[in-house]
Amino acid sequence: MLDDNLKTQLKAHLERVTQPFEMVATLGEDEKSQELLALLQDINGLSDKITLRTDGQASRKPSFRLNRIGSDMGVEFAAIPLGHEFTSLVLSLLWVGGHPPKIEADVIEQIKSLDGEYQFEIYMSLSCHNCPDVVQALNVMAVLNPRIRVVTIDGALFQDEVNEREVMAVPTVFLNGQMFESGRMGVEEIVARLDTNSAAREAEKLNARDPYEVLIIGGGPAGAAAGVYAARKGIRTGIAAERFGGQVNDTNAIENYISILETDGPKFAQALEAHVKAYEVDVMNLQTAEKLVPGEEPGDLIEVHMTNGGVLKSRSVILSTGARWRNVNVPGEAEYRNKGVAYCPHCDGPLFKGKRVGVIGGGNSGVEAAIDLAGIVGHVTLLEFAENLRADAVLISKLKSLPNVEVITNAQTTEFTGTNGKLDGLNYKDRTTGESHRVEMEGVFIQIGLVPNTEWLKGTLELSKYGEIVVDARGATSIPGVFAAGDATTVPYKQIVIAAGDGSKAALSAFDYLIRTPAPVTAVSA
Repeated sequence: MLDDNLKTQLKAHLERVTQPFEMVATLGEDEKSQELLALLQDINGLSDKITLRTDGQASRKPSFRLNRIGSDMGVEFAAIPLGHEFTSLVLSLLWVGGHPPKIEADVIEQIKSLDGEYQFEIYMSLSCHNCPDVVQALNVMAVLNPRIRVVTIDGALFQDEVNEREVMAVPTVFLNGQMFESGRMGVEEIVARLDTNSAAREAEKLNARDPYEVLIIGGGPAGAAAGVYAARKGIRTGIAAERFGGQVNDTNAIENYISILETDGPKFAQALEAHVKAYEVDVMNLQTAEKLVPGEEPGDLIEVHMTNGGVLKSRSVILSTGARWRNVNVPGEAEYRNKGVAYCPHCDGPLFKGKRVGVIGGGNSGVEAAIDLAGIVGHVTLLEFAENLRADAVLISKLKSLPNVEVITNAQTTEFTGTNGKLDGLNYKDRTTGESHRVEMEGVFIQIGLVPNTEWLKGTLELSKYGEIVVDARGATSIPGVFAAGDATTVPYKQIVIAAGDGSKAALSAFDYLIRTPAPVTAVSA
């Protein structure tokens, strides 16, 4: 099942196992059960601390459970965890085998103190690059707290179950039989959802922090670069991020970041955070800003109010809040989100195998999505608002060569429709004739660009008509001491490398501002 190179690497990892554990498989007579058995036999042969049993009695076949000898752990896979989930499998083997997870000590204590019984079910696909974060987060929680049970389910293996529970996006998580969340989540975010007192405690921690010299709001490429550049100047630097890595976490392949031939978004986001944490930067994750309060005079402390009630203060601020997927904003979009309306074709495409789907958007992302989906689904209808597709010529040529793809231009989507809580199609208007048309489909992927995360700044500083933060050549905004960088700004070409460069420039501009502006007596020096 595993090639020799992968076996060698896995064997080296398993040398870190300190406590014996068993893999308990529940198998049928089908081909997938035999594939899973072959995988488990390969793993079993790589460590003398692992025991394989095939007498499992789980309800799903094929599946297997990991359990430390002498304890009762709730880590289970109803899947053959290869592809993106192979890392999840390796980490679970290590954690169950006694290797300590790389989590902050206070988060570990928070997990261990969770009271109640938690039965999580995660529906994922092996091609989903967002799913491993959720799988790994919940599995480590199950290792640390015996009251937490987790089963990871490959939707492609259990299609009837997926259809019955109306799972139309991955990752989708159920808790104790009820829908919990759909989309990417980290361990801190999940724990915060379960620990109802965490927000108040976190606000107290933020309020107790001394003022920064540079406070960065947002932890994407722009925010991370700003953090590194500011910290290297030896000044007190903080980063408050809703999700470190930002939009990069939802990016599949990255092939145009200079000096890195190829990587993926989650791996790149992890590298950004590791680089920042190599310096003395105070990283505050899962923090959402809701208000910016400038000082009365240049040099006065600037306040950033967070949604949990905490307030951070700083002599200068860099705004790098990034952007998010743009919505079509028509009836039915919100109602059928994750019930047929989706935004990540690479993640959710396998859930629509053999079905009819649509793609809205004729730029590079839309055409690439249609090409990818054409190899999985039964039929793809691509709708573009403009008269012609806007993607690169090579992509358009590839798209037109596919037999199961239809392209409709001059199409203005007017409504998403559904039955029994699931999408069943969309309506559009022909912008040339004004006639209305309907296309029946079971899924639609929206690929029409991004919108800046700047709503909370309206009325505080200057924004463009598109909601972007207006900046000058130095990254300065309309407020002294407040700078901005990345996709949230008016800088053209929303690219990772450009955001990183602008973040670095904003940090240098902030430093220049600091050395030319008298510090208030309440500020704390580095």
